[in-house]
Parts: sequence; C-alpha cells; structure tokens
Amino acid sequence: MKIVVAGGDGFCGWPTALYLSQKGHDVTIVDNLVRRDIDVELGSNSVTPILELEERVAVWKEVSGKDIAVKIADLTDYDAVAAIFQEIQPDSFVHFAEHRSAPYSMIDREHAIENHRNNVEGTLNVLWAIKDFAPDCHLVKLGTMGEYGQPNIDIEEGWIEVEHKGRKDRLPFPKQPGSFYHLTKVHDSDNIMFACKIWGIRATDLNQGVVYGLETAETRLDPRLVNRFDYDAVFGTALNRFIVQAAIGHDLTVYGNGSQTRGYLDIQDTVRCIEIACENPADRGEFRVYNQFTEQFSVKELAEKVQKVAADLGNEVSLSTTENPRVEKYDHYYNAVNTNLLSLGLEPHLLTEEHLTEVLRVAMNNTDRVKRELVMPTVTWK
Repeated sequence: MKIVVAGGDGFCGWPTALYLSQKGHDVTIVDNLVRRDIDVELGSNSVTPILELEERVAVWKEVSGKDIAVKIADLTDYDAVAAIFQEIQPDSFVHFAEHRSAPYSMIDREHAIENHRNNVEGTLNVLWAIKDFAPDCHLVKLGTMGEYGQPNIDIEEGWIEVEHKGRKDRLPFPKQPGSFYHLTKVHDSDNIMFACKIWGIRATDLNQGVVYGLETAETRLDPRLVNRFDYDAVFGTALNRFIVQAAIGHDLTVYGNGSQTRGYLDIQDTVRCIEIACENPADRGEFRVYNQFTEQFSVKELAEKVQKVAADLGNEVSLSTTENPRVEKYDHYYNAVNTNLLSLGLEPHLLTEEHLTEVLRVAMNNTDRVKRELVMPTVTWK
C-alpha cells in the first residue's frame, strides 16, 4: 500500500512511518519541520536527542533495509500538496501534520490565528487534492477526544442517536472543545464530513486520547531512531511533565484538584490503530469516527503512579497542587466508548509500572537536557 504520513517527523508521525514501513508499505513522509522551529521559538527541546529527519531516515535504511521517501512541504501550500498527490497517488493519507498543542494555541491572538490557519487550511488543501487528483485515496485524519469536551453523558464514537419532539435522527456528537486548538479539530471534522458527503471522499477521523510512551519496536532497533520526548508546559502532556519533574526532583505539580479525567493510549497502540484504519478503509462517501484510546485516568491518578515508580527508583518526590491555567471542569462525569478499534483487532498496551519505569529511566539519564524553567505553566486560558 502507498501511504503518505504527513507530519512524519513528529511524536506520533515518526514511529508510525517506521511501523508502516516495517510492515512492508511504501511510505512517504511529508513534513515542513515546523515542530523543530517551534522548539527554537519556545526555547524548548526534546529530552531525547533526535537527529535531523534526513539522518533519521538514513538510519532506518541502514537498520531495516527499507526506504522511506521524504518530501519537505507545507500542507498550506496547495501547489505542493497537489504535486504530492499527483506524483504518489497514495492509497492512504495519514494526516498528523497539525500544531497539536492546546497551550500553544492559547498564547495570544497571533498564535490562535496561526493555529487555525495551519490546521484548517492544511486539511482543506488535502481534501481538495484528494478530490482533484486521487479520489479513491482514504484520508486517515488524527482528531482528538478533546473535541467532545466533558459532557455529562457517555461519549459515543462520533455520532449519537437523538429523539426530539417525536422524531429521530443520527447526528454528530455535540462538540464542546476546550481550546482554540481543539476548535481547529472540530472545524476539520466538519469539513471532512462535508467533503465526504459532496465529493464521495472516504475518511476515518481518529479521535485520539492523550498519547504516552516513547519507544516502539522499530525505534528500539537503534538509539538513533529514538522518538522525541516533550516535557515543557506548552507541548508536554501531564504524564510527561510528571515524569520529567520526578527525574529532576521537582514536585509533581497537579493542576487544580487533579480530578480532570481523559482517555489515554500507548504510542505503540497509536501506530497499530493507524495500520488498522489503513487496512480497513472507509467506504466511498463515508465519514467514519473511531475513538482512539485504551484507558481513562485522572490527572491526580497519573501523578500518583509516577510518584510510586519514582520512589522505587530512589527519587522521593511530593505531589503539590498549582493553579490550573486552563478552564475545565472538576469532578466531572467521563465515560467514552472505544469499541470499534478493539473489534478490528487492537490489543491494547496498558499503563504499567514497568512502562513508567522505562520512560522515567530515560528521563533520568537525560536530565542534563531538561530546561527546568519550562516545566511550570506560563500560558493561561484567561
């Protein structure tokens, strides 16, 4: 299968490209390398030292004997997107190529607008290019569970049956996004759904939970293939922040009372979910939504898990609370459905102490790379 992985230099895209290549697919990475530019902008870095994209791909060739093509291109440049579709004629287009940070979108007006421009315009260009040049291509789009917000009802997989004044309909699940970034994902979903309806495009929207972990079977083949590890308060997830804080002996700082609950999954499951979606494409004109997560945790539960494994490694750290920079509910109901990918063969990796210990050891071995001034939040929603 010919598969384009857009955003293939990023945290999810890089291990996905390796995994699909190892499975025998013809993989092309498309990336504009903006995530590396954002590191420079924020004065941040990956805890793990990562090579330049061309070097990473060369190492993969050396280790696996398999080629991954690279095209440096921006999805907001329609001419570049059109050329990629005309040349490759992909069977699947895996779309990770978006600014993925809620705090980044909330820095100021300029960042909110750039977040929308990059994410929404890039996805629209992909939709038009599929229509014009590769109408049978299956779009596999990374969405987010954050589109749903924190409703007081069970979260279904994209759609909900509604009865109103004696009539019934199947409608998109109501969206209550929690940041301007999450709003871009909602706009994407609406645009993709519309394109499927009018042009007959086939699309799978993967509403992904928070991804944790670092390594996959492919990245473990050589230290030079290591994935990036974000820890700062703009791009680092709560779990990554706690792990790095434990590594440097900092209090594990829980936002608010820590009862905020979300869906989570291992990066090893992310790459498998992409494979499942590619191998089981949506029908022509079908807009399909899968909720992509395996477990649910509160922020405080994650902090307590990290605290325990840190203590086992001799790092005694305390839990503390800090003012929540976000605007979100506490002590809320959260129960999301995630049966579709499981029914198609996903066998989840769960968040074990062994897994946390592995990642914590990596952080402890790279504390010299941690910029301590970045582990506490500076961006606030209000």
